[in-house]
This record gives sequence, structure tokens and C-alpha cells, in this order.
Amino acid sequence: MATYILVTKLSPELTKDLKKRAEIGRKWIERVKKNCPEVKFLSHYALLGPYDFLDIYEAPNEESAAKVSIISLSGGAVAAESWAAIPYKKFLGLIKDL
Repeated sequence: MATYILVTKLSPELTKDLKKRAEIGRKWIERVKKNCPEVKFLSHYALLGPYDFLDIYEAPNEESAAKVSIISLSGGAVAAESWAAIPYKKFLGLIKDL
């Protein structure tokens, strides 16, 4: 499986009452698990910057990764981007013969 990074920026409506954040997050992960059972989440971080959250996950292909972003957007995120991530040692192998 490939590794992906998801960065998410929430809408102002979702950040007005941060005490509801755990409930919103639970509903989001339930939707992802239901619609993308093949996706495996590895890490979840709250960020202090232009994005609110960062998730590291594995998915079998870019279609599954896109679904994770689409679910985030349909749940009230104003931005959700999934980026492919290559492990550093694998990256070094790719560039070795260039």
C-alpha cells in the first residue's frame, strides 16, 4: 500500500465550538471507515498553521486517497489535500541512477 498525507482546513463553522471537535472527528472517521475500509490510518495530528489537521494513512491507490479528501470536503472542510508520500530510503533508491 502507498502512504499518503492528508492536510485539512476546517470551515469557520466547525471551529466555533471546539468542544464539539471530538464528536465531529468521530463522525468523520466513521464515514471514512464505512466508505474506504481499505484505508489504514497511521497518525493524526492537530496543527498550528495554515491547516488544522494532518493525517498519515495508507491506501491501495489514488482513488481511495481521493475519497478520503472528498469525504473531508463534504463534511465541512474548506480545504483537504491528499499527497503521496515516498519513504526517504525508497526516494534515495529512485534517484540513485539519475
